[in-house]
Amino acid sequence: MFTKQGPTVRELAVQALSSTERGYDLLAPKFDETPYRTPDRVLDAVTRAVRELGPFDAGLDVCCGTGAGVGVLRRLCRERAVGVDFSAGMLAEARGAFPPGSDGPAVHWVRADARSLPFAPAFDLALSFGAFGHFLPAERFGLFAEVYGSLRPGGQFVFPLGAPPPVGSRAYWSLFGFDAAMRVRNAMWRPRFVMYYRTFRLGDVLEDLTQAGFVVRLLPLTELGLRPDGSPRARLVVATREGQDGPGGS
Repeated sequence: MFTKQGPTVRELAVQALSSTERGYDLLAPKFDETPYRTPDRVLDAVTRAVRELGPFDAGLDVCCGTGAGVGVLRRLCRERAVGVDFSAGMLAEARGAFPPGSDGPAVHWVRADARSLPFAPAFDLALSFGAFGHFLPAERFGLFAEVYGSLRPGGQFVFPLGAPPPVGSRAYWSLFGFDAAMRVRNAMWRPRFVMYYRTFRLGDVLEDLTQAGFVVRLLPLTELGLRPDGSPRARLVVATREGQDGPGGS
């Protein structure tokens, strides 16, 4: 799963026994050498799909990590791209990937918890890649409400969502086993490391987005492949802040 430049087993073990924030601070220098970094083909597919929804002036990457999503925003936004993350280590890597003076829109980095975003309604576009497993189901509505409050009326919050693996498949049992191991770890060890793969279910996500004030639609990302029944392996969730005010407004 990992290249020679990636983290060692010992480093992963230390990370897993740390808090979520500290764990990512430790992993940050080698994060892009792990399978946890969103693949370029996913970034490219989302970029092409979202470009059709624009134009956009200002974009926000929620839980930006080492900045892969900010790279997408710089291809889509005309004026500025902002990455927000609670890990100082991840932000340091992101800053190194996009040094000042690079071509494209201005890039800014903000250290903050996504459950309490420090932004007025200033963005036309918000996106996120691979971060939602770090939020417990009870926190999801609050997270979506924070994003809603950071968007201008008409702003859109987008993210890819893969179809769940077939029940009984190797992928199904792999994710089931990982989540079970994390639950045992968090029951027995503090601080907790929150990372679950099976808690971000489409029906629950759509309900929480709607309650936060969004109008939601799904777009197939067919270039990422089809399942045996012909349905897409991944969809793009497009949540739009349509009104001036709403349950998630600030």
